[in-house]
Amino acid sequence: MGVSSGQTGKPKYTSLAKAGSSGHAEPPRRSSGRLVMHSMAMFGREFCYAVEAAYVTPVLLSVGLPKSLYSVVWLISPILGFMLQPIVGSASDHCRSRWGKRRPYILALGIMMLLGMALYLNGETVVSAVLPKPSKKLTVWAVSITMIGVVLFDFAADFIDGPIKAYLFDVCSYQDKEKGLHYHALFTGFGGALGYLLGAIDWGHLELGRLLGTEFQVMFFFSALVFTICLIIHLCSIPEAPLCDNQEDNTWQHNPHGPLLMQNGGSDYGSLERVKNGYMKAEQTEPATAKQGEVTENTENQTQIKMTMRSLLKAILSMPPHYRYLCVSHLIGWTAFLSNMLFFTDFMGQIVYHGDPYAPHNSTSFIIYERGVEVGCWGLCINSVFSSLYSYFQKVLLSYVGLKGLYIMGYLLFGLGTGFIGLFPNVYSTLVLCALFGVMSSTLYTVPFNLMAEYHHEDERQQATGMTPRGCRGRGIDCAALTCMVQLAQILVGVGLGVLVTSAGSVVVVVIVASAVALFGCCFVALFVRCVE
Repeated sequence: MGVSSGQTGKPKYTSLAKAGSSGHAEPPRRSSGRLVMHSMAMFGREFCYAVEAAYVTPVLLSVGLPKSLYSVVWLISPILGFMLQPIVGSASDHCRSRWGKRRPYILALGIMMLLGMALYLNGETVVSAVLPKPSKKLTVWAVSITMIGVVLFDFAADFIDGPIKAYLFDVCSYQDKEKGLHYHALFTGFGGALGYLLGAIDWGHLELGRLLGTEFQVMFFFSALVFTICLIIHLCSIPEAPLCDNQEDNTWQHNPHGPLLMQNGGSDYGSLERVKNGYMKAEQTEPATAKQGEVTENTENQTQIKMTMRSLLKAILSMPPHYRYLCVSHLIGWTAFLSNMLFFTDFMGQIVYHGDPYAPHNSTSFIIYERGVEVGCWGLCINSVFSSLYSYFQKVLLSYVGLKGLYIMGYLLFGLGTGFIGLFPNVYSTLVLCALFGVMSSTLYTVPFNLMAEYHHEDERQQATGMTPRGCRGRGIDCAALTCMVQLAQILVGVGLGVLVTSAGSVVVVVIVASAVALFGCCFVALFVRCVE
């Protein structure tokens, strides 16, 4: 390593880039309790997602949003996320906050989620209190505030997944990353199931609903309470060493005779940790040397800005092929999954129950359609429960089929299940096959990130032995590139499926398309996605 353990005399400046290329400090093992605490953010996030899925359409309809603006509401957030997520991921790779690299971003995005929920669940109430007289101006303001709330919530909720995954990768050992991702999937399913169950309760006829005003206020109360508690637990789960200052002292105590390696593995694969304070110093011994370190710091800070602003897109496009194929497979999987999930309740109401959403609201056809939508919500609850259960059984199956086998199996089962539902729509078989939606959900939340962790681990070993040079991307930007495939899938689904439904004249085409895309993704994973041996 950069400084021999037997060296005597005054310590010298050691470049972290050089030090990191010859060794890697593995983070300490984390207890199951700490990993569960870390997973609580996913529980709270999915709980809020379920509440949005249950209430956002009634809210938008109640404020009088024109049908022409529906696509605008659903497309703004993924477009912004797709453009900004890699930039924020790169910025978090060299955030110098004393609180760590990822947690400041997670806190900011969590506050944005709470603000978005407050706006879209309470926007009409707030506007009515300010403008008590009914008017066209009241409707415009209510629609505007609700739209802003939906967009803000979706943007922050989609965005927060990248920093959470990068936070896990930074502070956990290779073994704990896999365990932590399974806990993430487990609590994601639990959060979604609880959110759907609470959303299915008719709060308007209960005492709490009368106390708080409407069922929208009740759900905001539960959502804000659950998410705030989960976010606090998550942020206090595992200490995250800052990129500068305190980290110097801590790492020097652990390794007083060698180069200073970061406690959270910050000098690992592809990160710009060489910009951290220019060159690390053990103690200031000579003015000339200190001045040299100061000049180096300024130069490296300029390099950091240049990387963030000018070379970010190049860093993503120059990803090794196995990273790129993983992102493409993730895009295919989320396109199939979202195609089915976004239209599933409508499919249940129109195709399975033969209802009519455009019939008069007091007609039998509309009442039947509403019944189908309610049963569809229970199907989504089954999806969430089985997502949690399957995330547990994944650990057992992993030793038999491996990560790539789990990846292929998730896509294959989902493709076959949705295809059967589309060709033979039946209430009971559809609800049973909703369990396969949970298999796909758990697969998308765990397997791609497990593969990413394996790729990082492989790169770290190669860099430690000098087989490959250190790259210019960090874990943050890699996780962001993988996560922003979800936003790209939302854009594709939002733009394409409406045209398909209009052309086919039936929502059943959505389920068939989801099946075809999933089966194509299964073949893509089998041919192109690489699993580290």
